Amino acid sequence: MLSRVATSALVVALALLVGSSEGARPSVEQLAQYDFAQFVKDFHKSYGSHEEFELHRKIFETNLAEVIAHNANPNVSWKLGVNQFSDLSDKDMSFYKGIDKQLAYRRRETMKHVLPTADLPHDLPDSVDWRDEGIVTPVKNQGYCGSCWTFAATEALESAVARDTGYLFTLSEQEFVSCVPNPDECGGTGGCSGATMELAFDYAMENGLVSEWAYPYTSYYGDSGNCSIDGSGVPAPVAGITNYTKNPTNSYTDLLTAVATIGPIAITVDASLWKSYDSGIFDGCDQDSPELDHGVLLVGYGTEDGTDYWLVRNSWGPTWGEHGYIRLMRTSYEARRCGVDVNPQDGVGCKDGPSNVTVCGTCGLLYDTSYPTGGFLA
Repeated sequence: MLSRVATSALVVALALLVGSSEGARPSVEQLAQYDFAQFVKDFHKSYGSHEEFELHRKIFETNLAEVIAHNANPNVSWKLGVNQFSDLSDKDMSFYKGIDKQLAYRRRETMKHVLPTADLPHDLPDSVDWRDEGIVTPVKNQGYCGSCWTFAATEALESAVARDTGYLFTLSEQEFVSCVPNPDECGGTGGCSGATMELAFDYAMENGLVSEWAYPYTSYYGDSGNCSIDGSGVPAPVAGITNYTKNPTNSYTDLLTAVATIGPIAITVDASLWKSYDSGIFDGCDQDSPELDHGVLLVGYGTEDGTDYWLVRNSWGPTWGEHGYIRLMRTSYEARRCGVDVNPQDGVGCKDGPSNVTVCGTCGLLYDTSYPTGGFLA
């Protein structure tokens, strides 16, 4: 999805990444006295020239003003804040995502393991958080690489193997980034230029799963790398899966049932307005014109002060959001919160795909949801 990255933008992003995820994030209460000089110090920012410094100072000040204005509104259920992305424009943020917008349209025609639409069971628990069950690894950071699809897939695979075997491995995103083929150009052209979680699941079924320590992540700065699986010294897989399941498109019932009874679910979302999220239950996406652009992991749901939410794990590091997580508004009419993604091929769609797709759920999270099954040890 990110095949046309300008050289100048890449240089800036590399500078911005240095030490940025280690910053001491200011509290919401401190923002009124916060400034760019403190931000540069807190997040160890470095820029290549005075012009770049001034450009990102202006972006930061615009973003900060929007954050403060939002937080002053007593009618919103979430807070915005300053984080490692606060000096980036929305265009810059596109490089920290990377996912197919309409994969489900192409693949669902041939999928054989689709669940039937189910009635909502009356005995689902009021809340679920799979972190409490010990089958979720710590939050990770994809960096300046359109590899969100590999992180969402790997996290779902880690949880599936732990659920089925009792062993929680930290698995290799890099193997997927470097080795998964993408002949139909779904979600981009592969690697840091985008692909899909289901392509990663297909690959895992054929090749097994290598641990992170054996094949560590090296694409933080945007280089997809070369696949070493086919070379000498091949890392041995530690686990595998036998299949995966695709939920029906835009089905609230099936997604809720799956995350309640199966485990964490890989989902596709519109994360275009997530940049400054700090805490609370987020409901700030454009529901009329969603643009799915990011793969994440749904790890549960719950209710706070009468407001229902989905619990979602991101791959932007633990200093973003609620320790790397975001809570999205969940409603009883979730499947009717629909809009049309009119740019499904805008750098992310499969070749020969449709010109638009209907997307439902908060931030479009009902559209494309799937999970691996049959985890086993190699």
